[in-house]
Amino acid sequence: MTRLRLHNTLSSQVEEFVSLESGHVRMYTCGPTVHDYAHVGNFRTFLFEDLLHRVLLQEGYRVTQVMNLTDVEDRIIKKAADRGQTIDDFTEPYIEAFFEDLATLRIQRAARYPRATRHIFEMVALIQRLTDNGHTYVADGSTYFRISTFPRYGALAHLDVSGLKSGARVDVDEYGKDDPRDFALWKARKPGEQSWETPLGPGRPGWHIECSAMSMEYLGETFDIHAGGVDLIFPHHEDEIAQSEGATGKQFVRYWLHAEFLQDAMGEKMSKRLKNFSTLRDILAEGYKPRAIRYALLTGAHYRSPLAFSPELLKAADSAVKRLDEFAVRLGTVEGGAEPPDEIRQRWDDALRDDLNLPAAVGHLFDFIKAFNTRLESGQATPEERAAAMAMLRHANRILDVIEFPEAIDAEVERLIAERKAARDRRDFARADEIRQQLLAMGIQLDDTKDGGTRWKRIR
Repeated sequence: MTRLRLHNTLSSQVEEFVSLESGHVRMYTCGPTVHDYAHVGNFRTFLFEDLLHRVLLQEGYRVTQVMNLTDVEDRIIKKAADRGQTIDDFTEPYIEAFFEDLATLRIQRAARYPRATRHIFEMVALIQRLTDNGHTYVADGSTYFRISTFPRYGALAHLDVSGLKSGARVDVDEYGKDDPRDFALWKARKPGEQSWETPLGPGRPGWHIECSAMSMEYLGETFDIHAGGVDLIFPHHEDEIAQSEGATGKQFVRYWLHAEFLQDAMGEKMSKRLKNFSTLRDILAEGYKPRAIRYALLTGAHYRSPLAFSPELLKAADSAVKRLDEFAVRLGTVEGGAEPPDEIRQRWDDALRDDLNLPAAVGHLFDFIKAFNTRLESGQATPEERAAAMAMLRHANRILDVIEFPEAIDAEVERLIAERKAARDRRDFARADEIRQQLLAMGIQLDDTKDGGTRWKRIR
C-alpha cells in the first residue's frame, strides 16, 4: 500500500511520514493573532491544516492537534492601549469570531486552543532553562536569545548566517526576511503597557517563545508535525526551533509543513499589512456560500502553490459543489454497508497520500462521477453499483465536507414523477406539464433524458 508522504520544509523533500508513537500523531498548528478578524488568506492556511488533520484520520491515526491563540504581541498591546482596554477585553470578540468562522467553514476543532496570556509562567520557565544553558543575555531589562550559540540556526529557512553580525538584536515581533538577529524572549515593561511580574522582571513575552512553551506543554518536547503558513518559516518557526532545542537539547519537531499564500487579483500576498484582504464575513456578505468558499480554498490549488482568490474561483467552486450535491441526489436512497469501488477509492487515497494532493484527488472523483452519470442515464447502474458510488461520495466527503446528502428521496416526488410519466404515456401533456410546475414549486427540477427516462434535482 502507498504510504503517506509529506513535504518537510526542513529537508525540502517529500518524505514518508512515520509518527513517533504508533497510531498517534501529535501536531501543533499556528493559530490566529487575535488583533482583528481573521481574513480569507488566514483561512487558506487553517483549511490546509484541516485537510492534513482529516487525511491523518483517514489513514487511521489518532490525532492530537493543538492550535494556539496569540493574544499578546506588539499589535495587540498597541491597539488595546489605544482603546483603553485590557488585553482580554480587546481580544475576546475576535476570539469568539474566530470560532464562529471555524464552524462556518466546517473546520474540525483542535484538541486544545491555548492562549498565550494563560501560559506566561511556562514561558518564563523555558527562558530560565535557556539562560541556564548559556543561550541568553539581558539588555535594557529585556532578555534576548543569542543565536550565535545555536549553530543550526537558519536550517529551516535555509539561511546563510555565516556573516551574522554578533550582538545585533531586534525588539519587534516581526522583522525582515533573511535578517537573522538576536530576538527578544522577554520584553521589559514600557510605560502604559500591560505586563506581568516575574523572576525575569516586569514585562511580557516575545512572540516566538509563546509557541515553544505552549506546544511543549501539551505535546511534549519532541512531537510529529508543526504546520502553518510560509510567512511563518522565518523568523517565527526558525526562532521556535532555536529556543526549543536550545532549552531541551532534543529535536523539537520532525516534520514542518507550510502552506503557500493566498493572493489577490494582482498576484500580491493577501495580508492586513497591504490592506488587500477580505474577511470571511465580507465574502459571505457578497452572497457566496460557506461550502463554496471552503471548496475553493481547499481545491483551487495544491497547498504548496499560491492561489489567486477571485470571483471566478468562487463561482467555479459553487458550480462544483452543486454537481456533487446533484450526484448525491441522483444516486438516491441506497442500502448502507457498501464499500467504494476499489479503483476510484485507490486513486483518491493515493492522491491524498502524495503530499495531500487534493486537487488531483478531486479530478479523479469528477472523472468517476462523469462516467457513472452515463451509466445512470442509460439505466445500466445496478442498485449495488449505486450503493458503492454513494459510499465513494461519502468517503470523499470526509475530507471535502461540502456535500449535502438528501436523507432519502422524497416519496411524494417519486409519486408525482410516476404520475407524470403515466400522463405522458396516455398523451395527457397538459397534466404532465401541470405536475412539472407543481414539482418546480417544490424546488424540484426535472430533466427528461433521450432514452425516455427522467432525472430530477433539488434547486433550493
